[in-house]
Amino acid sequence: MEKRGQFTSKFGFIMASIGSAIGLGNLWGFPYKAGMSGGFAFILVYLIFVALVGFPLMICEFAIGRKAKSNQIYAYKKLNKKFAFVGITGTIAVFLILGFYSVLGGWVVNYTVKYATSIFSSANAISAPEEYFNSFVSNEAVALIFLIIFMVLTVIIVIGGIENGIEKSSKIMMPVLFFFLVIVIIRSVTLPGAEKGLEFLFKPDFSKLTPSTMGMALSQMFFSLSLGAGAMITYGSYLSNDDNIQSSSIIVPLLDTLAAILAGIAIFPAVFALGLEPTQGPSLMFITLPAIFNQMHMGNLFGFVFFALVLFASLSSSIALLEIASSFFMEHFKLKRKVIIPIIAAIITVLGIPVALGFGVLGDVKVMGMGFLDLYDFIGEYVLMTFGALATAFLIGWVVKPKEVIDEMEQGGKFKFVGKKYFSFTIKFIAPILIFIVMVMSVTSVF
Repeated sequence: MEKRGQFTSKFGFIMASIGSAIGLGNLWGFPYKAGMSGGFAFILVYLIFVALVGFPLMICEFAIGRKAKSNQIYAYKKLNKKFAFVGITGTIAVFLILGFYSVLGGWVVNYTVKYATSIFSSANAISAPEEYFNSFVSNEAVALIFLIIFMVLTVIIVIGGIENGIEKSSKIMMPVLFFFLVIVIIRSVTLPGAEKGLEFLFKPDFSKLTPSTMGMALSQMFFSLSLGAGAMITYGSYLSNDDNIQSSSIIVPLLDTLAAILAGIAIFPAVFALGLEPTQGPSLMFITLPAIFNQMHMGNLFGFVFFALVLFASLSSSIALLEIASSFFMEHFKLKRKVIIPIIAAIITVLGIPVALGFGVLGDVKVMGMGFLDLYDFIGEYVLMTFGALATAFLIGWVVKPKEVIDEMEQGGKFKFVGKKYFSFTIKFIAPILIFIVMVMSVTSVF
């Protein structure tokens, strides 16, 4: 078996953790929901939920991972044998999530390549965005090819290991992602009429904060931070005992939220400036935004920059998911990365095939009224991830007790854990209640 990897710097660990959290949902889902649900009022509620649920859960996952120094299945087993099933459900969730996420990642690769090859062209890279998107996703062969390309890119990074693969790539991709966001923001906010987009995103409107929109903020926070699937446990297992987990547990959620807000500033001023509809859901990224780039000076260049940053966000999340899915098999079967990573990636690619074909030949196939993408998303994120987070809060709060995590945080007095009572109270009472609400809302929305 290979020597267990370890992050070589706190910066590398934070960049990798942020990369796991920042994904497609941040770059469109968060700003869209914020704009439609009260603007800054929604963002404020979101941050409150981060403090009440995200922060204590992230501390738990980092601490569980570092204490166990193993994959999430073994980590839960070491804490309490009866809770090993939580790691199993989290690993299953990862297979399903990456099964559909890799398809979306393939779409992003397609658009990035399309714009990259058209930067110096006077013609628009995508002259008819809606027709291009519908034609692309319904072309089974092309969709499968880009699914495979995205998975190959992910494998290349993960197979390099923690230090030379995940950490090095995250140190590059995350700063570049924020840099590209700033470039797009500068162009977006300087368009005539851009102030309407900023008002859409930031004007406080507490009248829109209904129980439904507050539930939306809670669920967005939960999934945005990648809690419940074992990502932070897996990355935490590669930490040394000289790392201060508490500071990382504050920095990661804040930078994740900052990325989501910056994405909103990059997108919505341009949407409003060009008189387009901001409430189109996922189609905005692949249809509305290309239409915006068509009306911009140097639109192909800005299209490339935007989709390149989305690709970095997609890859940073996918490498975390593949690492989670593979870590158990590497440790349990004592196999090298270069052997097991391609095998796991191949299995996930097969799982992604129905999703890729779900917009073509399998378009009429429904399970519980859902296509394959929505089905994978519902089971992986809204059922298994929520269950994993709830079980983790119960395990730490009521079975092994918060002191287990506090001791791991403080490392025999090496670090001071500020807010012990706050952490203990939220992980025992507040977090489980709010997570349970998310689970009930998710399940009842389908049935």
